[in-house]
Amino acid sequence: MRFLILFSTIFFLFHDALCPTGIGQAAVREPAWAGRFYPENREDLARLIDTLIRQADQKSEVCDAGRDLRALIMPHAGYVYSGITAAHAARVIRRDGFTRVLLLGPDHRVGFNYASVTAASQWRTPLGTVPIGNIGPIVNKRPEWFDCVAASDRSEHCLEVVLPFLQTRLSQFELIPLVLGPCDTEGVARVLAGLVEDSHTLMVVSADLSHYLSYDAAVKRDKETLDRIIALDPNWLDDQKNRTCGRYPVGVLLALARSRHWRPVLLHYNNSGDTAGDKDAVVGYGAVAFYGGEPMQPSSDVSQTLSPEKGSALVALARRTLAGHYGENFPPDEVRQLDAQLADPALQTRCGTFVTLKIDNQLRGCIGSLAATAPMVDGVRDNALNAAFHDPRFPPLKKKELDAVQIEVSVLTEPVELEYTDADDLLAKLKPGVDGVIIKRGYASATFLPQVWEQLPRPESFLSHLCMKAGMPSDQWREGDLTVLVYGVQYFEEEK
Repeated sequence: MRFLILFSTIFFLFHDALCPTGIGQAAVREPAWAGRFYPENREDLARLIDTLIRQADQKSEVCDAGRDLRALIMPHAGYVYSGITAAHAARVIRRDGFTRVLLLGPDHRVGFNYASVTAASQWRTPLGTVPIGNIGPIVNKRPEWFDCVAASDRSEHCLEVVLPFLQTRLSQFELIPLVLGPCDTEGVARVLAGLVEDSHTLMVVSADLSHYLSYDAAVKRDKETLDRIIALDPNWLDDQKNRTCGRYPVGVLLALARSRHWRPVLLHYNNSGDTAGDKDAVVGYGAVAFYGGEPMQPSSDVSQTLSPEKGSALVALARRTLAGHYGENFPPDEVRQLDAQLADPALQTRCGTFVTLKIDNQLRGCIGSLAATAPMVDGVRDNALNAAFHDPRFPPLKKKELDAVQIEVSVLTEPVELEYTDADDLLAKLKPGVDGVIIKRGYASATFLPQVWEQLPRPESFLSHLCMKAGMPSDQWREGDLTVLVYGVQYFEEEK
């Protein structure tokens, strides 16, 4: 017993030497990099992040709407370099959708093995303070793996730089920050597993990609690295020469993703040569989201939905249409088989459709129609061509891109007018995350597809933005004079 008491005394004396303020005391970790990596003025910082997220909104679509966001990879350079990529990650965080963030990043400044925890009870940025969550249960599982390294806690930038983006999307959450050095990534993943079981916890890994290669060499190497991340490479720790500073935090995330069947989606890639640096020696930046759960289901009001086989036939039709545009032919037996599937009466019904094209999980085109003016097969055929060649946001699809294109077909249910008595009744009847919504008033109209709920989960905010899209005052929905229609969506993705 005396030995145990003596051991405990020595441990806490040693711990306090590393972390003078001590875990759980009223210490605040002040921002060390404000004014250098990002603005130190609150208003300037908030304005910059809002601008970056708006820019990302204009260039991207919401990915995997209806799926459960579980983790993100975000860069941590100065915002002038990597801010737009970080914004692509932040924009998919549902507003106030999480109450805890597990934030991992790599050690850049000290040199230690395994993990450094924070001494503070709060972290501050110009946007305010964030409380630190209880890290005791983590430390107690493998106490030899966790220390508080005061120099790292004071000066490491990789977690601090990401935090303002999280604060912009989440108004109240607790933070569990860990800085990692060389470690057993599978073992650390097992220790952290209990935290990520909670659907209210978002895991975020702060990591940049290659450093100081020429522009072309960096693009090539970063593509290889991102491909390995998307593939959840079980041999991730092999061949890590100049791939990412986040070798170990990313390794922990990939171990968790493999064990929990999370699906990674590339949101954005660029490098400093694309933003504010020269192209002789660049740093690469990637944003990757990891999703769990099931795809969004159609509205519960839908009396009949398409089977996966029928959905696959629609996707195959879109593929054949694009290939046929370039004069490519398919074997006669395949043509006859697909034509027989497409002749199914269920696929001849009139409904709205959208076709989305992606390359490396980046949007390459998306065109569709809400109106049920054409048979489903005709809508898919027309919208495949429109998405490839007439989306004004992109140049026409090139033949050499065809093999790399990933195709998604969305089938819309018939819009149904939603009867409501007043604004409160409208709010109560909308189904966030499920309903696509059309509003009409006179000649003004607009729609949001169901995936927009990911960005605007509160019905009040959803309706206000939809009114502004239609050119109406943002509070027009409160007057009770809008015609409101709702619809559901089924999504079918190409298997490769």
